[in-house]
Order: sequence, then C-alpha cells, then structure tokens
Amino acid sequence: MTDRVACVIAAYQAAETLPRVLRQVRTALPKARVIVVDDGSHDGTSTVSKDLADWTIRLRGNCGKGAALRAGFDEVLRSDDDIALTLDADGQHDPAYAPRLLTVLEACDVVIGGRSRAGSAMPLRRRMTNAMASMAIARVSGIRLQDTQSGYRAIRREVLERVRAHGDRYEFETDFLIRAAHAGFRVRNASVPTVYGPVSHFRSISDSARIVRTIWAHRGATVGARTR
Repeated sequence: MTDRVACVIAAYQAAETLPRVLRQVRTALPKARVIVVDDGSHDGTSTVSKDLADWTIRLRGNCGKGAALRAGFDEVLRSDDDIALTLDADGQHDPAYAPRLLTVLEACDVVIGGRSRAGSAMPLRRRMTNAMASMAIARVSGIRLQDTQSGYRAIRREVLERVRAHGDRYEFETDFLIRAAHAGFRVRNASVPTVYGPVSHFRSISDSARIVRTIWAHRGATVGARTR
C-alpha cells in the first residue's frame, strides 16, 4: 500500500506505556506519521510524545477519548494523509497487526481490529457488553461484525471528510461507526489479539450508558452500510 498513513494515538496518563507503543509503531509502520493527542495528562505523557512522536496535540484538561480522536482526525485532514490508523496508548492494541488492518482496508473503507470474546483475556462483563453493543449496532446500522467496540481502526480519509461524529468520550467511536455505515461506507473486521492488563479508563456504568444512548439515538435511521 502506497497511501500516506497517520497513526492517531489518544493518550491519557500514559507516560509508562506510551514509549513502548510508539517504538512498536515505528517498527510496524516505519513510514507512518505518528500523532499523539495528550488528553490533559499530568504524568509526563506530552514529554514522551514530544521525544518520540512526529506531532503532539495537548488538550486543555481531560476532555475524553472522543475529543482526543476528533482533534487527531482534524490534524489528519489538515495534512495530505490518506489513512488514519487509531490505536490506544496503553498497549492493548498490538502495533504489529497494523499492516493487517491496512491490507484489509484495500477492499473497504473502515477496518476494525476484531477481538475474540470466547476463551480470551477479555473480562466477562466486557464480553457481555461487547456482544450486546455489536448486536444493537447491527440493528441500527446494518453492520454485522464480531467486534464493533474495538478502538483499533484504519479509516480512509474520505470517511473522515464526510463523517462528523458526536460525543467526547467512548461513545464517539460508536457514533462514528454508525454514521459511517449510514453514509454507505464499507466496514470490515480484521482479526487482532485480545489483550487486557493495563487499567482501563473506560467507566463501565457511565460510559456504557453513553454508548447505549448513542445507539438508541440512531434507531429508525436509513441504513446504507456495506460489510462486503
């Protein structure tokens, strides 16, 4: 693939894990531009980013993952990058699988790194909420994929230009996916490992409630998604 790729990494309190992630990204995608959006960290995340990334954006205060991704996408659109590849700063997305996402993207518009639920390291509660969210999203968007909740994604520039998702926290990714589907963009999964371990900033009750409200808001909308 000859497209220009920008890796967008939303980071919060990630000074310990970010250096390894950035080095692994450099190994997996040596030609990619690396953008880190520091979501108001106070642990040295920005210092690490300025040393190892190509571009650092620092938000005022902890605005949320959605706000950080939106800022990163805006930076991609200000450049001549063709693809945004998003991954987390905590090491739960293995950068070694980034080329696989980009290969699958050659035949579609959005690729989500699909994690296995059964028999994996995913906590039981997250397995249940992941499965229910994926089923609910299928109902409102026409996207029938194993995993719709992963933040490990490859997205074509055309999608970023047309889709302006709502929400400042984890619901942003759900809203983005549904809006992309309604716009007729092709969405697929690419298998990636299920990695858990670092403490997640996802808040089970409040963030799950935001995702549910986001899905509910799209009920009855016209579906134009293509998954093949």
